[in-house]
Amino acid sequence: MVAKTPVPTVLTGRHVRLEPVTEAHIPELFAAGGQDPEVWRWLSVPTPMTEEELLAAHRSYARQYEAGTAVGFAVVDLAGGRAVGWTHYLDIDPVAERLEIGATWYGRAHWRTATNTEAKLLLLTHAFDDLGMGRVELRTDHRNTRSQAAISRLGAVREGTLRRHRRRPDGTWRDTVVFSLLASEWPATRDRLTARLARG
Repeated sequence: MVAKTPVPTVLTGRHVRLEPVTEAHIPELFAAGGQDPEVWRWLSVPTPMTEEELLAAHRSYARQYEAGTAVGFAVVDLAGGRAVGWTHYLDIDPVAERLEIGATWYGRAHWRTATNTEAKLLLLTHAFDDLGMGRVELRTDHRNTRSQAAISRLGAVREGTLRRHRRRPDGTWRDTVVFSLLASEWPATRDRLTARLARG
């Protein structure tokens, strides 16, 4: 079986809505975290950032959207009605039934809230249940312990480390920690994430 290729779509939960990210979201995204170096510390962009540089980062991803190798989402906080971060499907391979969830960030006000849990639940549900993916990967810098803890809380399995995998904006080399979740593991993970959201 070949999985479906993801296309831009809207995914809505109780706390957040994921919608195709566009240039119109950039002012809200910049206000949410564009100038916070901690938000961008582990991503492949220089900081501090201007709104124009955030737009340029979006346009870089947009080239992948046009090529069909990525789908980007703005994460909109339903209570405030504003975009507070973005996330992506990357490295999409329908034949191998796999994709990566990555290049994710949220404004610091939304760290350790329901935002990330529900966004990941929406993305994973769409990937496994709607698209028929068999494997979803999540990757992060080996020094980003906060991200690794968040991924572990999702129930993903830590598979290993890709050494000297990617150059950081400062010229140093990053080791990348790889996590994955398989379709066979998804039902238990879905139930755990749903229960966590229900607890508030």
